Amino acid sequence: MIIDTHQHVFWYGKDDKGLIADMDEQGIDLCWLLTWDIPPSEDVGWHVFNSVHVRPDGTHPGLPLCDVITAKQHYPDRFIIGYCPNPIIKGAAERFEKAYHMHGIRVCGEWKLRMLVDDPRSIELFRKAGELKCPVVIHLDVPYLFDVEKGEMVYQPNWYGGTIDNLERAMQLCPKTIFLGHAAGFWREISGDADKDPCFTPTGPVVDGGRLARLLEDYSNLYGDLSAGSALNALLRDSKYAKKFLCKFADRLCFARDYFGSELHTFLQSLDLPEDVQKKIYSGNAQRLMAQEPIDLELPSLIAT
Repeated sequence: MIIDTHQHVFWYGKDDKGLIADMDEQGIDLCWLLTWDIPPSEDVGWHVFNSVHVRPDGTHPGLPLCDVITAKQHYPDRFIIGYCPNPIIKGAAERFEKAYHMHGIRVCGEWKLRMLVDDPRSIELFRKAGELKCPVVIHLDVPYLFDVEKGEMVYQPNWYGGTIDNLERAMQLCPKTIFLGHAAGFWREISGDADKDPCFTPTGPVVDGGRLARLLEDYSNLYGDLSAGSALNALLRDSKYAKKFLCKFADRLCFARDYFGSELHTFLQSLDLPEDVQKKIYSGNAQRLMAQEPIDLELPSLIAT
C-alpha cells in the first residue's frame, strides 16, 4: 500500500479526476489533500491554481477548503482531507475544530505563511490540532541565506515560517501535537553546514551534525514529509547518507509528493531499503498517525495491506 501524505487538487491543470488518474498510474492508494491559505499580501499569482477562486483584486487565495471537500465527496475512499486556516484571522482554532467535526478534516495543513511558526496565534491552532489528534504539516523556507561575497546572512523575501529553531520552539510549546516538517528550509538542515550554505536547496555531500537528525532524536512529535523537490534533493545529494538516514528514522518519515510523478518513488526503490523500512515510509507511519483518531473514522480501508 502507498499513501501520499502531501498532495493538492485543482492546481497545475489537474482536477480531482486528473489527480486520481495520476495516483492510479503511480500505484498510490490514498493521499492527504491539503489546503494553502494565501492572504492578499503574500500573493504568488493565480496561474497554477483554480481560476474560479481569483479575488476581485486579482490575487488568489491559493488552495481553499471547498476544493478538498469537493474532491473528498467525489472520491471518498481515496482522500484524507486537511485544512489550515490562516491563524492571523481571529478564531482559527475554532474554525479548524468546526471543519474537523463538519467536514471530516483529519490533518492541519498545509501551514505555509510569512509569519514565524512559533507565533502565539499559530501555537493556539497547533494545540487545537494536537487536542484533536490531527498532525500538522509545516512548510519552512528560511528568511536568511549566507552570502559568500558579503560574508553575512542576507534576507530572503520569499520565506515561510522562519528557521528550524522556530519550529523547535513550536514543538516545545505543543508537545501533544505531531508536526511533519516540509520544504527547503526544513530539509536543508539534514547537513551540519546549513547555516553557511548559500544555496536555497544545497547540493554536495551531507556534513555530519545536521540539526534535523538531532531534532528527530530529541522530539518524538516530529516527523519528516518527503514531498516536493526539497526532500528528494536532500536525499539525492548523498545517497549513502540518505539510506542510513531513512533506515535510522524510518518510524518518522512519510512518503509524500506535493505534486505528480514518480521521482521520489524511483529514488527510494534505487536504495534497496529493507522491506520493513519501506512499509513504514510508504504507508505504516501515515496509518499510525490516522489511527490516533479520538472519534469515529473508517479505518479498516486505511490499514488494509
